[in-house]
Amino acid sequence: MNPTVQSSETDLANLVWPALPFEAWQDTCATLHMWTQIVGKTRLAFAPMQNHWWQVALHPTARGLIAPAMPAAGGTLDVEFDFMNHRLVARTSGGAVAELPLAPRSVAEFYAEYVAMLAGLGIDLRYRPKPSEVVEAIPFAEDRRHASYDADAAQRCWRIVAQSARVLHEFRAGFVGKCSPAHFWWGGFDVSCTRTRNAACVLIAVESASSDSGEAL
Repeated sequence: MNPTVQSSETDLANLVWPALPFEAWQDTCATLHMWTQIVGKTRLAFAPMQNHWWQVALHPTARGLIAPAMPAAGGTLDVEFDFMNHRLVARTSGGAVAELPLAPRSVAEFYAEYVAMLAGLGIDLRYRPKPSEVVEAIPFAEDRRHASYDADAAQRCWRIVAQSARVLHEFRAGFVGKCSPAHFWWGGFDVSCTRTRNAACVLIAVESASSDSGEAL
């Protein structure tokens, strides 16, 4: 094989499914976990309740992870981690946009800046300011232990999450029963998709198939 072609294929594979040894980025992982909790809890504060808490999850985008559109301050807000330009971007339906750089700093600093950014957009953020689903839940405003941000590792993490979500979307495609989106849980820092099958769903599928067959004939 042409060495240039082989090198290009290797580069593409690394871009699609990049290597990310935990030991090499564990400090950034711990910090990013807390940052995603800070943003993710915004959904907990503003988004209407859904079954299985599906409303609180973040979703992969072409640039990072987003807390999708949610009602806030009489309008609509979304907040996106942009791991291409390494910015946290908040947008409102009123046309306002605010940004924070994704760069090394403590969870406490990030939390203070995030609350201030939303306040600047006219949004009063109120929720329990402590992380969930962790052994040691240090209040966000007091957490100066986690303060790492390796931009390359963060981007690799997002690419892996995005590709995993792509696989899970294929997994859920065509499924007749109740099914969650492929989404990112900031509590456990993982991506998942849930399919639920029951007798009623199977009956609907059979009747639908029978109906389609009849029309085709």
